[in-house]
Amino acid sequence: MTYELLIGDRSYSSWSLRGWLLFEAFGIPARTTLVRMYDPAFAETLRAWPPARTVPVARRDGATWHDSLAIAEALAEAHPDAGHWPTEPRARALARSIAAEMHSGFGALRGACPMNLRTAWRGFEPDEGVRADLARIEHLWGLAYDMAGEGPWLFGAYSAADAFLAPVAMRIAGYGLPVGEAAQAYVALHLGHAPLRRWRAMGEAADRTLAEYDMGLERAPFPMPEAIPAEAVAAGPSENARCPYSGDPVTHFARIGGRVFGFCNAACRDKTVADPDAWPAFRAIYHS
Repeated sequence: MTYELLIGDRSYSSWSLRGWLLFEAFGIPARTTLVRMYDPAFAETLRAWPPARTVPVARRDGATWHDSLAIAEALAEAHPDAGHWPTEPRARALARSIAAEMHSGFGALRGACPMNLRTAWRGFEPDEGVRADLARIEHLWGLAYDMAGEGPWLFGAYSAADAFLAPVAMRIAGYGLPVGEAAQAYVALHLGHAPLRRWRAMGEAADRTLAEYDMGLERAPFPMPEAIPAEAVAAGPSENARCPYSGDPVTHFARIGGRVFGFCNAACRDKTVADPDAWPAFRAIYHS
């Protein structure tokens, strides 16, 4: 039976991002349902996922995991070869500890810098609490790199610790937070990570901006890697007759890199327009 996963808005829900990456980045399929945050349907939807009170929530075969750490451990137990945790015992202990500390700590950073993948902010000034959290984060990242001895991720290969830290990297990028060169390189690694790029592209395609996340600062483009220029267009003809994702006949169109491609619906088109390089199925036809 396939896993089911309930998440909140991709542009804002940092906990949902962690939960989703624990599946997507490790090649574990899940049927995903999105519930809008700050919407009356949020609480109503959660009632169908007991005993959860918030997102993410995963379930399969009658079992429910309503916490991101529980999801990580459940998947590591059920899929021991997926690589959620390092195999070397000391590295495994540190990876678990980093994920747990991220789960329970860094309240100053989380409170002052809510994740927002729709915009970056200019002029944010971190207070002493945020700076202390950043110093602790850089210390932990340094311990991981020293132990692993090679990258590119904290423990060499991508692990659940990296998934838990992805929203931290997005905060550092989006608020322009002051960190050292090694930490900046780690943030850039996350920004270029294909699963995270797909996550953000789907949030951009949803095009939902929440006023609750407005910082009252000057906005700037979120610092993702440069993407192929793309825009939706009203009509074809397109180079492809069938959608790269579903295989269905094309009905919606986009000009990408100066060429027109077709998709089976607006969602497929819009997520591709948001970041064409994030989607292997589209890259296959674009570069063919």
